[in-house]
Amino acid sequence: MSSAVSSMVLTGPADITRDIDPPPRGGGDAAQGAELAALQDIIRALPSAVTVQDAAGRFLLANDAAATQFGISAAQLLQLSPTDALPTEALTERRALGIALLAEGEARVCEERIVAERGVRIYSTAHRPLEIAGARLLLSSSADITAQKEVEQALFDRAYFDQLTGLPIRSVIEARANALLRNDPEARFALAFLDIDNFKHINDYYGHAIGDTLLIEVAKRLGFELRSSDTLSRISGDEFLMLLNPVQSASEVTDYIDFLQQRLRAPFYIDGSEVFASASIGISLYPEHGRSFDTLQQNADVAMYQVKNATKGGAAMFDVAMEREALARMKVEQSLRVAILDKRFCCAFQPKVDIRTREIKGIEALVRLRDDNGVIQAPGTFVDLAVELGLIDELTHLVLSEIMKSIDLINDNFGPGVSISINVAAKQAGNPTFMRAFSEALEATGCAERFMVEVTEDAFVAKSHFQSEILPMLRRLGVGISIDDFGIGYSSLSALADITADEIKIDRSFITDIHKRPRSQGILKAIESLSEALGMTVIAEGIETFEELTYLQAATRIRYAQGYYFSKPIFLEELKPAQSLTPEARTAQPARLPQQARPSTIRSRGQRR
Repeated sequence: MSSAVSSMVLTGPADITRDIDPPPRGGGDAAQGAELAALQDIIRALPSAVTVQDAAGRFLLANDAAATQFGISAAQLLQLSPTDALPTEALTERRALGIALLAEGEARVCEERIVAERGVRIYSTAHRPLEIAGARLLLSSSADITAQKEVEQALFDRAYFDQLTGLPIRSVIEARANALLRNDPEARFALAFLDIDNFKHINDYYGHAIGDTLLIEVAKRLGFELRSSDTLSRISGDEFLMLLNPVQSASEVTDYIDFLQQRLRAPFYIDGSEVFASASIGISLYPEHGRSFDTLQQNADVAMYQVKNATKGGAAMFDVAMEREALARMKVEQSLRVAILDKRFCCAFQPKVDIRTREIKGIEALVRLRDDNGVIQAPGTFVDLAVELGLIDELTHLVLSEIMKSIDLINDNFGPGVSISINVAAKQAGNPTFMRAFSEALEATGCAERFMVEVTEDAFVAKSHFQSEILPMLRRLGVGISIDDFGIGYSSLSALADITADEIKIDRSFITDIHKRPRSQGILKAIESLSEALGMTVIAEGIETFEELTYLQAATRIRYAQGYYFSKPIFLEELKPAQSLTPEARTAQPARLPQQARPSTIRSRGQRR
């Protein structure tokens, strides 16, 4: 078969094969015809869309896939002259590109977006100039890569956008801020760090589905009416970061943040529930509060935590004093972590005393920290921080371990039958994983029935597993339950009636100067009567003076008390084994006069002195 192509671009474009020189006559005519037909069928059946056009823009060849790509039959496409208007924008662009590529003699691979009846399709098209029999032609081959592009887009979205809210992630807002710092160092912009207040409680109360929907709705409210130059990003579970660019002044930013907070305070209606939310917001300005993105974000974060630790639901602009406070806190955090690793904690023990016989009913283990200088630190300096940092579980296990190391001294000094109280934070009490491990540790002591677990009333009234799952676990071991600091939390008669505890400890805020406070006396008697009806032993906490003790003895049926009037917390190494605090020894000691009582001090809620 001749390889020459005669007058290919001079005749009509209906079929490119008509311009091929006819084969010589002879026995091979049938075979060559069959080969040509087979070649035409192969081109027509190729999955890739194939077209050939000349320098004038005339389409000389188009297979079935190309016809599908452009939404026009191959016959119609090949009948169009270079001057005819093409029926689709995609074809018009293909013709123009082909003419340009042939003029330049350039090959190219590009992507084409074509709007078709089945939606937008994306093709990867390779264009290659050819010269056949002196004619310059462009061979174009297209493959449908729509599915591949969808996968790529999904991977891109997953890499740079939050899957729940659709907002950019931290790396995107960081890149935009860094671009501003590089390209326009004289610009002024602000970073606002937003944290939804009490989001965990919302999740726990309403469930994670409503919690997720709340995040979506919060994102919509925050993003409403943002300028195109601003950026809102979700950087973690309930935290958002906002880039405001440009800004003219600090007052402009604070006014806008106040407006946002008002918008967030309106209730969210989600699945039939009316959900209220607020956000604590910290703000930093460039260049006043930092000249890098990391510094600006860190300072906005510091300002936000200042708000969160104070009132919540407010906003604050960063200042240097906040930075100093944050550094001091970081130092304390680091010291606490090192102290736990080095096991620099010890226990002091304070007796629970029968106020009529002076017999020791039990003791409470109170954790103390020895700092780098060997100075004993009270729990007010580290317990709340340990809870916040998630270190309280390990600390509680350390306390139990210290108790068991000292069990012989405890027996020698207080008696082998006294109960031993150990404090468990409300957050721990509602955590089945921790409480199972802690129950196993109590059981492993071999004397679990001697222990009394003290929890604040929050553990009972909060929506947690304590009453239904954890309390029975402790009961099976014979462990007692004590309600600590009763009266300063979520106290209510209905809540108290539902609580199944062995002991209730009335907070010292009710006991201080009880003999001078008629209203507190009435409350005390009501708690006493109800506790007795429910079979709970009442213990008065924080007895400081002789007058307080005398009032309890004369005006109430309360039998047990605890406080500095009887004994300060005792470190066992201060005692000798023979120096037992027996009832007889305690009775022999004269009661302190009122002026000798320890000065009253304020303590944080839930912390033992």
